[in-house]
Amino acid sequence: MNHPLQCQCGTLKGYVSPPDMANRGVCYCKDCQAFAHFLERPDAVLDEFGGTEIIATLPRHVHFTQGLEALVCMSLSDHGLLRWYTSCCNTPIGNTPRDFKTSYVGLLHSCLANRAPSLQDSFGPVRMVLQTKSAKGQVKSTPISNFVTMLKIMKSVIATRISGSYKRNPFFVEDSGTPIKQPRILTKAERTRVTSAV
Repeated sequence: MNHPLQCQCGTLKGYVSPPDMANRGVCYCKDCQAFAHFLERPDAVLDEFGGTEIIATLPRHVHFTQGLEALVCMSLSDHGLLRWYTSCCNTPIGNTPRDFKTSYVGLLHSCLANRAPSLQDSFGPVRMVLQTKSAKGQVKSTPISNFVTMLKIMKSVIATRISGSYKRNPFFVEDSGTPIKQPRILTKAERTRVTSAV
C-alpha cells in the first residue's frame, strides 16, 4: 500500500511506494535543527529533544502527483545536503545528497504524518537514533540497530548505482543530474542566525 505525502496546505501531493522498503529514524544533529528554524517551524518539525523523524528511502519510491512547482530547496552551506521544502507553506519534505548518483532521500515526518495509514503501520518502528550528542536532553543511542539499518540502506544505494536506477529521482533532472530547482545557499549571516537559534 502506498503512503500519502502532502504539504501542510495541500498544494504539493504525492505518495511513497513501496513504504515497506523504507526505514524510520530520528536525527538530532544541529543541521536538522537549523533547517527547522530556517523554515520557522521548529515546534512542528522537532520533538521535545530537538529530533527530526526521518523516513529513509530511495528517491525512485517518491512520486509527486501535483504541485511540483512549489517544491524548492536550500542548503546550509556550499557542500551540505540539499534540503527540500515547499514555498507555499514551508513544509519540509526531505533531504538528499548533492550527487544524485547517491540514491537516497530522508523524508521528514511533517509531510507524511497525520494521514492514514500511520507511520508505524507503513514504515514500522524507529530503527535509527542518530547524533544523540546534539539532543536537548538525555536520548538513548542505538548503535547496533543504527549499524544494521545503515548497512541495509547502503546496500540499496549501491544496487541502484550498479543497475542505473538511481537516475529515477524526482528531485533531479535525469539527463544532467542537476537539482530540479536551484538550491538556495544560506549566506554566512543567515546560517549564523538559524544555527544560533538551535
